[in-house]
Amino acid sequence: MTPSDGDIAETLLALAAARGPEKSFCPSEAARRLSPDWRALMPEVRRVAATLPLVATQKGVPVDPETARGPIRLSVRA
Repeated sequence: MTPSDGDIAETLLALAAARGPEKSFCPSEAARRLSPDWRALMPEVRRVAATLPLVATQKGVPVDPETARGPIRLSVRA
């Protein structure tokens, strides 16, 4: 069963809160918590992340989580 957008958002925000404003996390951490088939869930996790007050970065540069290719990190928006 695929998690709802609300479940994904809740998990992303919980991870961000647990890390605090100084730390980032990989969106795959949320996907792994939500599904054993976490890789298939990654596009949905990135899509939902784009709607939340989170910053996506790649090598320290802000990116769009939906269109960025390769690994990204998420953190609380300052």
